[in-house]
Amino acid sequence: MIRKKICMLGAFAVGKTSLVERFVKSIFNARYQTSLGVKIDKKSLVVRDQEVELILWDLAGEDEFMKVRLSYLRGAAGFLLVVDGTRPGTLDTALALREKAVAEVGEVPFAFLINKADLGEEWRMDARDMERLSGQGWAVFETSAKNGRGVEEAFVALTTEMLEA
Repeated sequence: MIRKKICMLGAFAVGKTSLVERFVKSIFNARYQTSLGVKIDKKSLVVRDQEVELILWDLAGEDEFMKVRLSYLRGAAGFLLVVDGTRPGTLDTALALREKAVAEVGEVPFAFLINKADLGEEWRMDARDMERLSGQGWAVFETSAKNGRGVEEAFVALTTEMLEA
């Protein structure tokens, strides 16, 4: 079995923990859960006839008071940058975190998850921002931890890319 470490990065309250719970346990908890430091989960899956155990590091969100501990990124084979589709400013945080992650671990596979796609009327992501990310050649997924939209696909796509790297 192959083991791969994935770090979940993003601003506070973008849904990192909820995405991990949806992926690992197929559940959604509507109560906000603040992550302190790091929470680690595991999930095994088969991708391209390879059994892969994903070690998911759910890092506390970054804001003006809390900064991601870059040491948590060491050993990561990939990372997911989570953006709250109802809060466009979280994209800037994700882009800054991408730069920090690349500086710490180098160019490893990653993807942007534009989360909370189930909140259609509250959605504030500009289509141009999504196109700008895709235009860089970066993988972008619209996800919803609440209803599961795009979650499995995002993790499988990142895992596939990590196996090819």
